[in-house]
Amino acid sequence: MSANHVAAALATDQAGFEALRAALPEMKAEIEAALTLIHGMEGRLIVTGLGKSGHIGAKLAATFASTGTPAYFLHPAEASHGDLGMVQPGDVLFALSWSGETAELSDVIGYAKRRSVPMISLTGSPESTLARAASVALSLPKVREACPHNLAPTTSTLLQLAMGDALAVALLQMRGFGPESFHGFHPGGSLGAALKAVEEVMHGAAQLPLVEVDAPVITAISELSARGFGIVGVTEAGVLRGVITDGDIRRYLEQNASATMQGALHETKASAIMTQGSVTLSREMIAGEALSILQARRISAAFVLEGDRPVGLLTLLRLLNRGTA
Repeated sequence: MSANHVAAALATDQAGFEALRAALPEMKAEIEAALTLIHGMEGRLIVTGLGKSGHIGAKLAATFASTGTPAYFLHPAEASHGDLGMVQPGDVLFALSWSGETAELSDVIGYAKRRSVPMISLTGSPESTLARAASVALSLPKVREACPHNLAPTTSTLLQLAMGDALAVALLQMRGFGPESFHGFHPGGSLGAALKAVEEVMHGAAQLPLVEVDAPVITAISELSARGFGIVGVTEAGVLRGVITDGDIRRYLEQNASATMQGALHETKASAIMTQGSVTLSREMIAGEALSILQARRISAAFVLEGDRPVGLLTLLRLLNRGTA
């Protein structure tokens, strides 16, 4: 029975999402007005709400702040006891209440009105007190809660979260907030590691396994063994012409098993067995993108180039050890 209950709740949530998607065309003008208001503000976005709406608001404030929109969460009860002083001219208030009749928001609304702080409301009732008081009223469609009694805020809070996240993503794009910006706000954890530039995690020039194009195969083997990266770059006047991997060496020796040791290892040049057109990376690329490339191509290492010259080497092991995921 429990699995059926979960399926029923998810079906209700899905119905709520479909209702929101269907309502978006009618909300277009209000959504654009809200985005314009937030994007053009000189201060910060103050997000407020009580109960479950408050929990959603706190999460949204964190999302806005981490994606380039200065924001913080203002608890309406604390606001009535001094925290209203945080609200300043130039700010924009973003108030969440499914009913739009949350009494505890009255002091915040009144203060915003007195200070001419514009307010965006996010409710499930366009005729509510909060929606009527707002400069821009975002009204979500009436939906049934996933709660079988249609009481506990479930689907409604999911829609609030979805709309708030959508606004944050739209503002992110409007601000040109890119991966480098993310790294500035997320220096810790696996996200921080994934957003580091390749040049921050790569093996540097002093560690590069390189041989010249006319070097004998035995020299490439020695470099492979000495460096332990499983790859050697083959260069000509400093320009990367190709790579030799452990696999290339094995295949070459198998194909030349009948050749003399002198001919196979000392007379054959590195250029004869190297692979041209190998995968390379740039030092400005973020580590998460580099990891995706290595995994997609099923390779364990790639050289980092500046122009056509190798300046670093990045291995899958290096990325994983640094917490990139």
